[in-house]
Amino acid sequence: MPPGNPGRFVRSLAAFVLLSAAILPAALEVAAPSPSAVIGPPAGPLADRAAPAPDRVDLRAPGAAPSVEIRRVGDPANRITLVLLGDGYTAGQQALFREQADRAWRALMDIEPFRTYQNFFNIRRVEVVSPVSGIVEGEGGRPTDTPLGMHFWCEGTARLLCADEAATARYAGEDEGPQYLIALANSTEYGGAGGTGVTTLSGGSPDAGRIIQHEIGHTVGDLGDEYDSAPTDSDYPNLSSMDADDMLRSHAKWWRWIGATSPDGGGTVGAYRSANGLYRPTADSVMRTLGGSYNLPSREAIIEQIYRRVRPVDAAVPAPGPVPGHPRLQVSPLPLEGPRQLKVDWTVDGRPVVSTAPDGSWLDTAGLALSPGKRVTVTATVRDTTDWVRDEAFRDRYMTRAVSWTVTG
Repeated sequence: MPPGNPGRFVRSLAAFVLLSAAILPAALEVAAPSPSAVIGPPAGPLADRAAPAPDRVDLRAPGAAPSVEIRRVGDPANRITLVLLGDGYTAGQQALFREQADRAWRALMDIEPFRTYQNFFNIRRVEVVSPVSGIVEGEGGRPTDTPLGMHFWCEGTARLLCADEAATARYAGEDEGPQYLIALANSTEYGGAGGTGVTTLSGGSPDAGRIIQHEIGHTVGDLGDEYDSAPTDSDYPNLSSMDADDMLRSHAKWWRWIGATSPDGGGTVGAYRSANGLYRPTADSVMRTLGGSYNLPSREAIIEQIYRRVRPVDAAVPAPGPVPGHPRLQVSPLPLEGPRQLKVDWTVDGRPVVSTAPDGSWLDTAGLALSPGKRVTVTATVRDTTDWVRDEAFRDRYMTRAVSWTVTG
């Protein structure tokens, strides 16, 4: 295991925190950690630990830290909330935590597919005050009394940065919908972890933005590490024990993408053998080298995991079902960043009709010219047509939603 590489716990049962962030399994089934592809040497000196500790309070009590909604783009019940928490930041260092937290989530939203799908995420910050500055950094270091218990050398791996998942969940509290927890350590050391109940990174590392881009790939996309020294576990959407021909023959893994030109600079999607014997989709990606991009199979995996948690349309107005009079029927597709938006198709008793709305989001039923007493079913179908997904069965099941009303003339 090369030095300078933080790792991740594989297949933690707390990988995704649903609805009640305070409820976690009593015992997590975790395998031995594997290093993640944070390539390069540690950066920077140790964080300054000279800040005085505040008066002692029960810092681990639920609700002890203020929660700030810093970006709300839609109904939390139909968004994923990213909850950013800090550990080892004293009362006088909260401004530093805010700055580093903002830098982290903005870096995440600067990489595809998160850039395009950024409006599927609300962002909340929890300002946890620590009685001491900094976290445990050295091997065998004496634990400090930080609220989230963050420390390096987790499971004997130098750059594996772990947190107390139960304590982090208590501080995070609950949202109406799903949420992911991201814990920043007050450290300039180089490290992080992903794929567990808490994604971690060193808030003060010069590579913090690139680290979160890699680690969140584990957590959100369930992606594996693509570098040569990674463990030989192929149970990830971007890793395979089969070559390209075998994938095509068996319709396995990323077979739909074989031969496609990947936008990550890794060339054509195929099966590139790593030194550990596993195949990866492209020559390089962010899951192999920091600062890269997600290859196409990895982008698809991330988008699919997002859509398993978020519907493509918010509540319709009026509510679906029988409606009196001849109202304007409206749906609210989740907005994408960029020119491409979700597609909306309207039908009346199964026959296509054209919406006069510029974005197709509403239909004026007064213009249907229904004869008195005639009852029709009006349906709006919202669909994500992105070419970053090639699994059409998945698109039909998760990325398409139909809303229907009954209108009487």
